[in-house]
Amino acid sequence: MTDATPPGADTAAFIAAARSDDTAQFALITERHRRELQVHCYRMLANYEDAQDMTQETFLRAWNKRASFKGHASPRTWLYRIATNTCLDFLEKRNDRTPVPADLPDAGSEVIYLQPYPDRMLPEDPQESLVARETIELAFIVAVQHLPPRQRAVFILRDVLGWPASKVAGALELTVASVTSALQRARVTMREQLPGRRLDWRSPATNELSQDERGVVKSYIDAHERNDLDGLTALLRDDLRFVMLPERGTLTVTAKDAVDGWVSGGLFQPGRDDWRCIATTVNRMPAAVLYLRTPGDPEYRLFNIAVLRIVDGKIAELTGFDATDKPWLDLPATL
Repeated sequence: MTDATPPGADTAAFIAAARSDDTAQFALITERHRRELQVHCYRMLANYEDAQDMTQETFLRAWNKRASFKGHASPRTWLYRIATNTCLDFLEKRNDRTPVPADLPDAGSEVIYLQPYPDRMLPEDPQESLVARETIELAFIVAVQHLPPRQRAVFILRDVLGWPASKVAGALELTVASVTSALQRARVTMREQLPGRRLDWRSPATNELSQDERGVVKSYIDAHERNDLDGLTALLRDDLRFVMLPERGTLTVTAKDAVDGWVSGGLFQPGRDDWRCIATTVNRMPAAVLYLRTPGDPEYRLFNIAVLRIVDGKIAELTGFDATDKPWLDLPATL
């Protein structure tokens, strides 16, 4: 992905704002990049709240470093450089921001800190929308977390944003040879983490849900609201991957085992069997928001959000998130 507009006028205005200490103009120019920078930070960190914080830190660093901007790159490129290094500094200080071994043998590792990304906060830039779904889906975000931080940065800048190796090298203070080597290693890991998935994220991709996906979500909601366990089981692939975050326990189970596990955990039992659901999307993926009404309560209360990856008309991955502590998802608290 390249800069969307010729840099001349924008760069001149940016330099003028920086040199005159015009905070309002400086903020106006930088703010237009907030959404794409936040998505960039999210790809680096897999956590919406961390991405928000690091985006804000990026703007603070940009203001403090404004005298260093000479116009050799566009303001957008300069901000991406700051955002990337801000995320790398964050990761260097946090030892809880790496995947951890899954509880089951041979189940790989889990990204416990993963959070869903609200679609309403995605960039509106048509260039970004061409790649957004392929590079914002949970499976992609999780796969990227298995890369070491600097390798992760190289991969995102090169293969997602489409920066040339020389530009990435300058942003990360590496040699071109180091960037090329890091990218090769990153691609190997990504192929291991995403077997059978398209790996060319710069190719055009649709962001719209298919009719197939919409139909499965509708059926999932219907089965949930009717406590139709057979119907739920029929919607799940036998090699279902299920996780409820931030709890530990990524599972690859049969459809029957998954439903039996939900029932043994208390779901669909008296007192936890009165559901209402609404369809939505997060991370450009179909999702169902679940509301539960307990005995004596006149309202259905926000319970969780189930994000679905649908393959050939069945749910291949179900990632559940506690939705009650995520106001940024902008979900009604009750129905």
